[in-house]
Amino acid sequence: MSHGIVRTFEQECNFVEKNGPVSYRINKGFVENMNVPGQFYVNEEIKKLLFDELKQFSRSGGGGGHVGGFLPAMKQIANVAALPGIVGSSIALPDVHAGYGFAIGNVAAFDMSNPESVVSPGGVGFDINCGVRLVRTNLMEEDVQPVKEQLAQAVFDHIPVGVGSQGIIPTGSRDLEEALEMGIDWSL
Repeated sequence: MSHGIVRTFEQECNFVEKNGPVSYRINKGFVENMNVPGQFYVNEEIKKLLFDELKQFSRSGGGGGHVGGFLPAMKQIANVAALPGIVGSSIALPDVHAGYGFAIGNVAAFDMSNPESVVSPGGVGFDINCGVRLVRTNLMEEDVQPVKEQLAQAVFDHIPVGVGSQGIIPTGSRDLEEALEMGIDWSL
């Protein structure tokens, strides 16, 4: 996505409005081609970080002021709002911070009956150990619907979740080293 028109920090802030004690709306026009508004929920500390990021970006002319090489989280939230088929709002949760494409903590829903809608791996997460994965299959919704409860239980039974959990394959630190060196081949 483009980071669009170069504006001053004050001009950028004209697109952002507080609409509750911890809630802010990013109006259409903040980045080009937004289909829906953005919405983020933050405490004062995170709010300051988000606005400081945006201020640094604006001062750089919208080019070299990326924080850590990333667009500011508010720009990322707005870029998600420009994705084809998005519905409602591009929403950022209270842990929001700049990420790869989507801001970390940014969520979005898409109308899958719209042929232009997207499924974005960037929306699922690239964080190490974030616990969310995207898997593409040839299954259709009607294939999964009759067995969705059993499928969800099987996934829960076989994939460790939470601190200190274990899966059905016993592993130790040596196994972790081998898995890191061999990748998927380790599991075969």
